[in-house]
Order: sequence, then C-alpha cells, then structure tokens
Amino acid sequence: MEHHPAAARLTEAATSAVQQHGTGNLLRVVLIVMVLGCALTAWFLLSGYKRKDD
Repeated sequence: MEHHPAAARLTEAATSAVQQHGTGNLLRVVLIVMVLGCALTAWFLLSGYKRKDD
C-alpha cells in the first residue's frame, strides 16, 4: 500500500484535535462537512432539471 503524505497529515491533525479538545469538535466538523457535501451534491444534481433540452 502506498503512503500518502496528505492523508498522514490529515490523520495527524484529526488525532491532535481529539487529544486536545475531545471528540466533540471533531464530530462537529465532520457533521458540518457532511451537510455541506450533501447540499452541494443536491444542488449539482437538481441544477440539471432546470435546463431544457430542445
């Protein structure tokens, strides 16, 4: 398996956030990113329905 430096940095940042602030802040960030991702996906999918194919 390849080593990805970006993934290692992300894992290290998440680990330090949990150690310093507990799981509450990490969970809050994950939920916010999830909601924003769902909204962006819905907008992207639903924007295709506005176009008229003549």
